[in-house]
Amino acid sequence: MSIEGLIIERAVSADLREVHALEVRCFPSPWRREFFESEITNEGRYNLVARRDGAVVGYLFATWFADEMHINKIAVDASLRRQGIALAMMQRCLGFAAERGVTSIWLEVRSSNDEAQKFYAFLGFEAEYIRNGYYPDGEAAVVMMKDV
Repeated sequence: MSIEGLIIERAVSADLREVHALEVRCFPSPWRREFFESEITNEGRYNLVARRDGAVVGYLFATWFADEMHINKIAVDASLRRQGIALAMMQRCLGFAAERGVTSIWLEVRSSNDEAQKFYAFLGFEAEYIRNGYYPDGEAAVVMMKDV
């Protein structure tokens, strides 16, 4: 998939200011910048940024251990959603997982976020169970899984 002017590459420490600014704009309970810093420096992480015209417009942060992966965070700037940026990042992540022998990928999504649930279902994720009170504001999460 080619999206005009989009570059997807591994996230590095220099990206964290823009990643965190996007996080704050996208989520009601954003991660602190220190969480992203930890994810950048730890082993077993697969972190991507999507850039357009040099600016970070999306990111995906994942972790994996042995044959399991977890998508911790994915976001796209609100003005650029529904243009294939999240899909491109997820496809890159799924390819990486397959290359490393990952057999299952897990993620949580807010129970109220129907659009995200539909997006993940389109990618082959299935709702496994509900985790009540998962988010800081008390909202439940739908735990979804995909076999690779």
